[in-house]
Amino acid sequence: MAHRKPHLPTKVCACCGRPFAWRKKWERVWEDVKYCSDRCRSERRKTA
Repeated sequence: MAHRKPHLPTKVCACCGRPFAWRKKWERVWEDVKYCSDRCRSERRKTA
């Protein structure tokens, strides 16, 4: 049976609007994370 983690915090991506969950690599900077992926982060820079 797969292990699911329903207790993790989530946010909505500022670029694509999709929800994404907390990741271990974002542990120290979770408050600053705005985008779900590198692609969304780079797309936002191009359009801004």
